[in-house]
Amino acid sequence: MNYAAINKSNHIDAENTTLILIDLQGRLMPAIEQGEKILQQCIRTAQIAQLLEIPIIGTEQSPLSLGGNIEAIKPYCSKTIVKNYFNACADGLVEAIPSKRKQCILMGCETHVCVMQTALNLIDEGYDVSIVVDGVGSRRALDKQIALDRLQIAGARLITAEMLGFEWLKTAQNTAFKKALALLKQ
Repeated sequence: MNYAAINKSNHIDAENTTLILIDLQGRLMPAIEQGEKILQQCIRTAQIAQLLEIPIIGTEQSPLSLGGNIEAIKPYCSKTIVKNYFNACADGLVEAIPSKRKQCILMGCETHVCVMQTALNLIDEGYDVSIVVDGVGSRRALDKQIALDRLQIAGARLITAEMLGFEWLKTAQNTAFKKALALLKQ
């Protein structure tokens, strides 16, 4: 039986999520199709997550070769996992996720390599996984699209950054609403 299917809720809950920013690295981002837009979505989403006290974990793939994460991302990550495997779980991601947070929101690069392999492993581990489609990228559009198709079939939820922001907030009465709304409207 698929444990992930049992635990998957139809709703994303800010108190139950961890934002995972995958490989937003200096030498990689210029090669990513629409890399600057993807980076901006990741930054805005991280800012909203920070307002709502949602943990943020970053990853860096072979930083000696690809450089570290872009400076604009680093301050948002409470932890950054340096990895050699494409699947961040093989380098300690699962152990870094707070134990009571079973929903993982993934953003970053490349969709068809590190994002996909990490997401598939998290699903296998029983996590409820969402992919922010306007916050992930690959060098080629076809690779990104096929990866998103495969992830959806595997049980990942496909969402946009704006959908996520409003779902995290739940209500205009949320104390972070005005600040988050200003970020969502950018």
